Amino acid sequence: MSAVPDNDPYVPPEDKPDWIDIELVPRARDIGDFEVRRLLPYAKRRMVGPFVFFDHMGPVTFGPDHAMDVRPHPHIGLATVTYLFDGEIMHRDSLGSEQVIKPGEVNWMTAGRGIVHSERTPVALRGKGSSMHGLQTWVALPKSHEETEPAFFNFAADRLPKIEGVGTNVTVIAGEAWGETSPVNVFTETLYADIYLAAGTRIDLPRVDERAIYVLQGSVRVRERDFDQNAFVVFAKGSEIVIEAMADAHLVVVGGETMDGPRHIWWNLVSSSQDRIEQAKADWKGGRFPTIPGDDKEFIPLPE
Repeated sequence: MSAVPDNDPYVPPEDKPDWIDIELVPRARDIGDFEVRRLLPYAKRRMVGPFVFFDHMGPVTFGPDHAMDVRPHPHIGLATVTYLFDGEIMHRDSLGSEQVIKPGEVNWMTAGRGIVHSERTPVALRGKGSSMHGLQTWVALPKSHEETEPAFFNFAADRLPKIEGVGTNVTVIAGEAWGETSPVNVFTETLYADIYLAAGTRIDLPRVDERAIYVLQGSVRVRERDFDQNAFVVFAKGSEIVIEAMADAHLVVVGGETMDGPRHIWWNLVSSSQDRIEQAKADWKGGRFPTIPGDDKEFIPLPE
């Protein structure tokens, strides 16, 4: 990603109540194998808590002759978080990790000072047709950990806290919410949860510095204002937010502590320092990043 457009659509200030910071409109982005709906970064809202990137992938169906092949590419200064609702993705990285991520699991890859990874349709699904639906987010690392050692973790679905009530089903993906703490190793206060609400049910959002909801399916209401599928709403700091499902709804909430300063984002590289971005660009172009065992025959070139 070389730039974020300055003309991103958004709800003008005069049209929004004081408990909304901004409403964002998804933008279609072709990533080679299919289109995604991209929410972050946005020209007028670069982060929500530590979340600096937010892609909604699919739902998409691949025919027998089509597969997902995101070739090896680098990251610095962030952690990638992959969470699927459907399908499978084979993750490989320069640490030697090989992991098929399945629905309800969390892949958390800390890039730190630098890592290379690829994401592909698993061999077992190739030639048969497959489907994929999920979210890929990036969280910026605090300045104190931007150059930390890279690491990779997979957390099985049964390790993630579940909160069930009448008409509600919540999974705490990362961070802490509603008295439950995810085992995912976060670096700053983080809020990331997957929420299903039956029509007519309500849920109070936890109070953290910054919060946003993304409606995957259905319709929800907050203070007499309705939000439908694909709505991404960033709430004002300190506001009390109660989500009511107007129809059966599926949504996620993301957010957390305000980051310790702005971040530069260029392509897959994130840093508090533009000089560090330039160094990483030169390192990738010069072949100085590590390679992926078993997936080192091709790569995504540095965008020109």
